[in-house]
Amino acid sequence: MSKANQLKVYNTLTRQKEVFEPLSPPHVGMYVCGPTVYGDPHLGHARSAIVFDIVFRYLKHHGYKVRYVRNITDVGHLENDGDMGEDKIAKKARLEQLEPMEIVQIYTDQYHKNMAQLNLLNPSIEPRASGHIIEQIEMIQKLLKKDLAYEVKGSIYFNVVAYDASNNYGKLSGRKIEELMKNTRKLEGQEDKKNPFDFALWKKAQPEHIMKWPSPWSLGFPGWHLECSVMGAKYLGTPFDIHGGGLDLLFPHHECEIAQSQAANDTDPVKYWLHNNMITINSQKMSKSLGNFITLDELFTGSHNALEQAYSPMTVRFFILQAHYRGTLDFSNKALQAAEKGLNKLLNGISTLKKLKSSNSSSSNINKLKESCETAMKDDFNTSILISCLFEGVRIINSVNLGEEKISSEDLDLLKSIFEDYAIKILGFTEKTSSNDNSLVDPLMDLILDIRQEARSKQDYEISDKIREALTKMKIVTKDEQDGTSWNYEE
Repeated sequence: MSKANQLKVYNTLTRQKEVFEPLSPPHVGMYVCGPTVYGDPHLGHARSAIVFDIVFRYLKHHGYKVRYVRNITDVGHLENDGDMGEDKIAKKARLEQLEPMEIVQIYTDQYHKNMAQLNLLNPSIEPRASGHIIEQIEMIQKLLKKDLAYEVKGSIYFNVVAYDASNNYGKLSGRKIEELMKNTRKLEGQEDKKNPFDFALWKKAQPEHIMKWPSPWSLGFPGWHLECSVMGAKYLGTPFDIHGGGLDLLFPHHECEIAQSQAANDTDPVKYWLHNNMITINSQKMSKSLGNFITLDELFTGSHNALEQAYSPMTVRFFILQAHYRGTLDFSNKALQAAEKGLNKLLNGISTLKKLKSSNSSSSNINKLKESCETAMKDDFNTSILISCLFEGVRIINSVNLGEEKISSEDLDLLKSIFEDYAIKILGFTEKTSSNDNSLVDPLMDLILDIRQEARSKQDYEISDKIREALTKMKIVTKDEQDGTSWNYEE
């Protein structure tokens, strides 16, 4: 990317926008926290996945060679995101009377299916925590040798106070060690810790614990925070360029990642920390733990009782991208229905664009439109502004189609490339959705409109009007023109 067209990203670590400068251009290393696979993916999972899919797509569009690592958490993530309680996957396995790795496979497959429906690009590498136990043990051994971790009864804890003496625990989240000392209460089963806010690197397994591995200290399992530090360093090196995830992971998960990685490797692990904000429902975070989530399958089928209808994967993608990734996004049927109309308007514009005929001159500045699209994306991936720019493009398309504006052959080609690059390649919208599969719909609509046209020619207006009314109920708008009848989904 040229100096005149520099991308700026908001770095959570420095709390400001910074010019993106990869450590080893044109190579970029990006690690994003993936799901803990113990249930069906929900709308909150979709936001984080789509946000970093956009980052991946945009960097690739500008010629960067991106190694995108998105992990699968399949061990060590305990209830309440703490160091005590049952492993979330083991608990699900116990309730469903399955092996834990059966649960992992079932919900990993479901996650992949839903991500494909949302048109996400596959990551370069998708490692699992359970496949990197040896590396996690090795990092713990490094921390023990530096006296920044300690063993108690077969469990290993990271010593936050010892680390903070020469570093800055809390620099990502803004937490102060003094405040943690005052406000962190000791919980039952945590009396072995030197400080209640120390976190587990390795936990000795109780006899009933299913998922456990041998280690120098005990038969046990790694702490949740450790996996990302280990896999990020293994596949991207230390340091690497971008670490992403939801804002809910900022503390303690990402804060603990920084502490243990810096302590083990004597360097900051990541240059740019990017966090997407939450999706809320009734102003409350949507999550499994709060029980207020809507799964992606429920969204796509309309089967949840909070839904007034089904919403296609592309409608959900549009809903998420119409807001800047760092802003909150509140779920409602009204908002999703507005997104559906916006998406249809965009897709109808793309369909009309393919039919436009050029003139000798242009009445709109298409170069300026392209500059506006690029300016939006290079300002911290502002998809909200980009979509507004594309709607200006749709306005031009419709005006040209109606004969109100003109467009030259050169500008028409440029306009087509703008929508191909920004709407299709970068934003990832497809012209086929669950409710708009043109491979089936187009020939059916041709048949229906031929029947209607034949009825009109015979002056059988009862049949003609009946077909039109039925199409209107399905949100399909027909338009009688000189060379036949065209159709589109209602905007």
